Amino acid sequence: MAAAAARLRVGIAGLGRLGRRHAEALAFSTRHVDLVAACSPVEAERDFAGRELGIAADRLYADFDAFIADPGLDAVVLVTPTSLHADQAIAVLKAGKHVFIEKPLALNLPDCERVLAVAAEHPAQVAMVGFVRRFDPSYRNAAAAVEAGEIGRPFLVRSQTCDKNDPDGFFVRFAPTSGGIFMDCSVHDIDLARWLLGRPKALRAFATGTIALHPGLADCGDVDNGLAIVEFEGGAKAVFYASRTLAHGHETTTEVIGTAGKLLVGEHAARDRVIRSDAGGVSHAVLGDFYERFETAFAHEMSAFVAACRGVEPLTLTLSDAMEATRIGLAITRSLQSGMPEAV
Repeated sequence: MAAAAARLRVGIAGLGRLGRRHAEALAFSTRHVDLVAACSPVEAERDFAGRELGIAADRLYADFDAFIADPGLDAVVLVTPTSLHADQAIAVLKAGKHVFIEKPLALNLPDCERVLAVAAEHPAQVAMVGFVRRFDPSYRNAAAAVEAGEIGRPFLVRSQTCDKNDPDGFFVRFAPTSGGIFMDCSVHDIDLARWLLGRPKALRAFATGTIALHPGLADCGDVDNGLAIVEFEGGAKAVFYASRTLAHGHETTTEVIGTAGKLLVGEHAARDRVIRSDAGGVSHAVLGDFYERFETAFAHEMSAFVAACRGVEPLTLTLSDAMEATRIGLAITRSLQSGMPEAV
């Protein structure tokens, strides 16, 4: 294991759309880290890791078990399909290494509970789930304002994750293993709502949705636009909207309403602070996707994981938080499918 304040030797499993970005950040811009190994069953992804990231050929693995047995690894970053998260996280912990797991922790509660149980048996190792918005400067400022009492007692969160429409339907092909729109998209909003409301216990959820543009989602009981309401102990509420069909770009916004004011994060999906006015009207550039919006937050998130692994800073984001987000997301998904309110 890495000694406190030593450089962290990291391996990454999964080099798809987000995995490549995590890998590039670890290789080129995250401090106190050496990206020394990579694992993927896809030959082209291993070739990318060797060619573009400088990982030695003998540290490029097709087999996950061989990868985590590498004695030169201190920590593993998992950016693999969600269905693999629980078993892979457990294997990493049992191999004596720290683990970062892209959200969600798992697609069911028993798997979440298994990970928590094994993590409890390995208290010297860091296990962190990637709820990146907690590391976004704007969301952190909002959370600090709530904690300072600037809006009184928060009682309602309205939050959305809305992606630009993809005519090719990548997410339609991904839907059978994603857990559905609420588990894939709204799990971030769910975690934010609990965080900003003071981690109350969720009691009941109701959801509905529609397929506006992508009928292929019907085959797996999913929708491309979904709405949900969650009721919490103590009377607080959260309203979530998830969409995969926006015409203009990616739009993540969150509103926190309290007894003495409100906070609004991410209004209008602006790419920058330039407003253009001409004969055609007034406009601004918009964000293209989630990574453009949260690139800085992804950097802060990985820095926090590295600092925790090196023994420099403790984590504030827990596996229990991740399990609660899954618990609520599953209740919302059940409600979407049943058309009835569901207990959380």
